[in-house]
Amino acid sequence: MQTAKQLSVSLVNKPGRLADMLTALSKGKVNFRALAVMDSGERGTVRLVPDDFQAAASVLEKINIRYDAADVLLVEVASQSGGFRRICERLAAEHLNIDYAYCSFDTGGKLKGSVLAVIRVNDLAKAQPILSENGTARKKMPFRRPVLASRN
Repeated sequence: MQTAKQLSVSLVNKPGRLADMLTALSKGKVNFRALAVMDSGERGTVRLVPDDFQAAASVLEKINIRYDAADVLLVEVASQSGGFRRICERLAAEHLNIDYAYCSFDTGGKLKGSVLAVIRVNDLAKAQPILSENGTARKKMPFRRPVLASRN
């Protein structure tokens, strides 16, 4: 588990806008560890974890694209049933909320066939030791289940 800087941009939802931004980043020699694109109607949100945050931010500034930066967790998830569920359970047991998550298939990690989860949580400092290598999310650990509201 590690932390990284993520960039979020909002683009007009028209053909070519995403391609233009990605072309500029490519020309700036910016590679990605993870990338997600979400539709929001007339605009789309692009979240990316670049290999070089400063280079990516510089390119976006040069092409007049505004961005927000956020710290996120990068967690290697075993490619097996329940891999991501265990991460969610560990965070929930400590009353941590996942604001959003997405995955990348290029982990560069130790687990064969694993994926890299990008997770934004409400308390990064508290989440780090919970999902650290020593407290790996892949271990089966006891946890406190969150109380669910009754549907009566």
